[in-house]
This record gives sequence, C-alpha cells and structure tokens, in this order.
Amino acid sequence: QVQLVESGGGLVQAGGSLRLSCAASGRTFSTYAMGWFRQAPGKEREFVAGITRSGASTYYADSVKGRFTISRDNAKNTVYLQMNSLKPEDTAVYSCAADLRIIPKPSPGEYDYWGQGTQVTVSS
Repeated sequence: QVQLVESGGGLVQAGGSLRLSCAASGRTFSTYAMGWFRQAPGKEREFVAGITRSGASTYYADSVKGRFTISRDNAKNTVYLQMNSLKPEDTAVYSCAADLRIIPKPSPGEYDYWGQGTQVTVSS
C-alpha cells in the first residue's frame, strides 16, 4: 500500500512557473515508477510525465515537452513536477500516481495508487 499526497498547486499567470510535489508513504518508494496526470473540467485524464524507479529515464506528453520536468528523490520519497512557461491550457487538477512496473505507462489504468490531486490554474 502506498499513500500519495500532492502539494504546490495554485494560481499563476501565463508564462509563470510552479513546482508540484508528491510525497509518498508506505511501501518502498523506489520500487514504483511514478507518473503525473492532469484532468481539466469536461476532459479525460491525460498523461503529463513519467519517471522510472531510479529516475534514470523520463517521459513526457508532447504538449509539455520542453516546459515541464519530472524528477524524484528516493531518499525523500518524493516526486516533483517543475512546470515552466505555463499556459492557460495547462489549467487542470494534477495528480501523481504510482506503478509497480519498471517503466511508467501513459495509460491511467496501469497505475496502482493515486493521490488526491492539486489544482493548477493559469490565468491569461
């Protein structure tokens, strides 16, 4: 069992930055690949970024590539999402998720545990 708690969301102007954190407790954090997803009102949940257990490999949706960076600190049981050059279309609830597989998958159904989410709002 893994518990995930996100933080760091908020309101920011277009072009600004935010850093989201996802703190994990329970089973050994380093045994999970991690992903960040987002869901805007009226839309399906979509993959944003993923990172392997060791942090050696990362994966991004085309819509955030070059602007967002996922990282993890296994000693702190935390995964981060640094979001730069934010756009109004990035507005959504952002959630982290844990996957027992080695490589994070883009499908939400592949993940075993989810956080409650944190709201990110980007104003124009």
